[in-house]
Formats: sequence, structure tokens, C-alpha cells
Amino acid sequence: MRNAGQFLKLLAAQSMLLAALAIGAYAQDVEEFTQIRLTEAQVKNFLAAQPDLVGVDERIAATGDEPAPELEAELNALAKKHGFADFGELNTVSANISLVLAGMNPETGEFIQPAEAFKKELDEVKSDESIPAAEKNELIEELTEAIESTPAVKHMENVELIKANREAIVEALE
Repeated sequence: MRNAGQFLKLLAAQSMLLAALAIGAYAQDVEEFTQIRLTEAQVKNFLAAQPDLVGVDERIAATGDEPAPELEAELNALAKKHGFADFGELNTVSANISLVLAGMNPETGEFIQPAEAFKKELDEVKSDESIPAAEKNELIEELTEAIESTPAVKHMENVELIKANREAIVEALE
């Protein structure tokens, strides 16, 4: 099994994807995320926006189901400041980056489809006798949900772009 740090990074990538989707649903009232072919400029702008995004998901969660117009305006202004048309575009870029990261081995940078990465991890968790039962059950539940909810990467050229920027992305998201 991967070490605990690797596993946590894998779950963090999945959590990032789910958070990006939730923020997008809030900001744009959409429930489905669109896979796009990423550009180098979008990735650089995403990286530049990260310091401004710290804590945004917490503020969104605090507002409940109804979008707060002032927060929506702030998110759109933040996105425009970093070269995006609106927050919806920034969110789409974030979700696409997160999707690729979910399938990337944090040590080697090798990529497999995210659901396959979660399946491998699930098999390893199930067979690892050193994990306490309660923790194992929680991990199994989280990984099963991740397998069921994570789509396949459609634009494989995004993988190479994310690999080339992986260090900067990981650093920006820490």
C-alpha cells in the first residue's frame, strides 16, 4: 500500500475535485462539470489565483444553499483578476486539474484513470491488516464513493500539461 502521506494526497485530490464541483454548482447553478482541454495559460492563471481562493470554500459552505450575491460577485471579480471570464471558467479549470491529479501517482507522476487509482487503493486498504477496523471501514466507504463518482479523463493531453506543472500545482494547493 502507498504510505499514509500518499494516500492522503490521493484523497485530497478527490476532495479537491468534489469541492471544485460543489463551488461550481454554487457559483453557476450547475450540477455537472465539463471536461475541457486545458491550456498552459489556464494552468498558470489557476496557480496565480490560489492565494486569493484560500478559505473561499468555507465561506461558500457557511452561506447554505442560496447563493449570496456579494460572494458570487467577489468570486467573479477574483476570477477576472486572474485572467478568467468568470468564476465558472476558473472552477472548470480547477475541476479538470483536480481530476488529473486524482489519477496521478504523487511519487512517480505516472497517470492512470482516477477511478482505477481509487480501485487499486481500495484493494490495498481491504487487504491491509494493520489498519484499525473503524478506520478501514471509513476508508473503504470513501474510496467506494470516489470510484462511483469520479469520471474518466477525456482530454489525455491534460495529463502531460499537469505533469509539467505538477510541482507548482501541489505547492500552490498545500
